[in-house]
Amino acid sequence: MELDGELAGQQIRPDGPDQRDIDLYRTLSADIASGVAVVSTRWRNRDYAATVSGYLSVSYDPPTMLVSLFEESRICDAVTSSGTWALSLLAAQHQGTANWLASPGNPVEGLLNQVPFRRGPATGAAVIGGAAAWFELKTSAVHPAATHSLIVGEVLAMGRDASGTQSADPLIHFASSYHRLRR
Repeated sequence: MELDGELAGQQIRPDGPDQRDIDLYRTLSADIASGVAVVSTRWRNRDYAATVSGYLSVSYDPPTMLVSLFEESRICDAVTSSGTWALSLLAAQHQGTANWLASPGNPVEGLLNQVPFRRGPATGAAVIGGAAAWFELKTSAVHPAATHSLIVGEVLAMGRDASGTQSADPLIHFASSYHRLRR
């Protein structure tokens, strides 16, 4: 079956993407379903946190994870400067927290005043209350990738705060909005 127009595909020009390529990529990549998490760190006696959907488990031995952060963001600067961070995987009940921490222009002071959290035992970074799973990490490598930094971390501590029912109901990002994974 042959498809017409944009449905058939579009090749990016050798001299780089134009605005049409970027817009199509943004539309198509929004259809990648991914879990939603909060990355956080404590740097210079201040909490930093942001919603992310670009993270992955890299290795089981030793336990290693990676998060992708916009290079020019406050959270990227804070995570790379502090050298330690936490990743809290969100349950569906955390949609309000995800929206709040994804909002551009959030205040630096009092960022987590309306977010239930506790301090992680290894790094002191914020771990979101009721997280489906949480990990505390020490940065082992930072790799530039286009407009982002890929931050690799070795797991120092981990656990689960959510009940069995909540952890079985993760918050998912798909088609530019949040969804629940229904079982």
